[in-house]
Amino acid sequence: MFLDTLARRNPDLIRAAIDLHQTGEIPPNSYVLDLDTIRRNARLIKQAADKAGLHIYPMTKQVGRNPLFIRAIARAGMPKFVCVDWMGAQILARQKAQIGHVGHLVQIPRNEAHNIAALEPEVWTVFNLQKAREVSAAAQRIGRLQDLLLRVVAEGDTFYPTHDGGFQLNDVVAAARQIAQLPAVRIVGVTSFPTLLYDPEKAAVLVTNNPRTSPYVTNNLHTIVEAASRLRREAGLEITQINAPGTTSAATMEILAAAGATHVEPGHGYTGTTPWHGYEDLPERPAMCYVTEVTDVRGEEGYVLGGGFFIDPVIPEYAVRAFVGRSGEDALGRERAAAKLGPAGGIDYYALLDRRSTKVEIGDSVVFGFRAQVFATRGQVAVIRGLSRNAPKVAGVFDTVGRRLRTSGQ
Repeated sequence: MFLDTLARRNPDLIRAAIDLHQTGEIPPNSYVLDLDTIRRNARLIKQAADKAGLHIYPMTKQVGRNPLFIRAIARAGMPKFVCVDWMGAQILARQKAQIGHVGHLVQIPRNEAHNIAALEPEVWTVFNLQKAREVSAAAQRIGRLQDLLLRVVAEGDTFYPTHDGGFQLNDVVAAARQIAQLPAVRIVGVTSFPTLLYDPEKAAVLVTNNPRTSPYVTNNLHTIVEAASRLRREAGLEITQINAPGTTSAATMEILAAAGATHVEPGHGYTGTTPWHGYEDLPERPAMCYVTEVTDVRGEEGYVLGGGFFIDPVIPEYAVRAFVGRSGEDALGRERAAAKLGPAGGIDYYALLDRRSTKVEIGDSVVFGFRAQVFATRGQVAVIRGLSRNAPKVAGVFDTVGRRLRTSGQ
């Protein structure tokens, strides 16, 4: 479904990915980022957040913490980044990025707390009292006052598998009173994830002239808004941040603000690949695809180099297809090839293309469009600029932790 949107709203990215792969400037097993469109999307997101009165911590894991992406987002007025784990925080720090939020979704390990404290994150999320004590000790050691967010959960909240955890809503005030006695830390807010989801079934049956009502606010957001109220009223805390990540787009800013959020964490919004983007045209245009290469044909199947076939399973399964050809125009003019990925848990050395669905030959470029999480793969990231001027050039090829592999060409 994301390939359909990409082909309709940014076909030049498909053309450029194939043509630059054919010349050798983009290697196979590469996620291709359209930097011009990312900059445009970033401006739209920032404008919508400003209008709604929301603060932004951008997420970068989905693009492999790419330094050109990070620079573009920072220059658009969003310089403080959220880090999904301690390793991401260290990667961003090496790239001289400002650290806005750590500890959520992944708690900081005990023996890394002092290293992360030294990066001076704006806020640090804790799930329990022990983690708060570790932050306190690390911050005290370097003479820093560290602001904390509490992850709060309640019955009826929605989580992806293994993503749950935090202080129970009915226990959070008592826990906050204990944390408030610790040195070098200060509770300033609450958070959860996901606080906004897209429901394809409701969207399919919803009769409305306003498609922006088709996302729905999860109970998670109601939980943290209630937690903030209790912490202010019963613990006397000055709560300034209700951090509400999940399905963040320019189109969701007013929804989140109206529900009580103060801070948001867009990620896939910058590349036009939130779940909502797979179903409807939102302000952001798609700015990302995956390009690889056919290396073998056997009977009715073409073997395609893998390494990057981690498809984020946040929406119902959909048929995976690809554009195949030796030029962008050639590929866009053909039927898309049906693709078969390896089983879950297998190493994605290859994917298979059905040669009955379209012509597939050794050496062909193959472009996929799916919702990616680059940091969870062994793919590469190729950044192109100039696409908006019909003059695409490779600005650099990077690994999944943002290290430059080459500037352009071979």
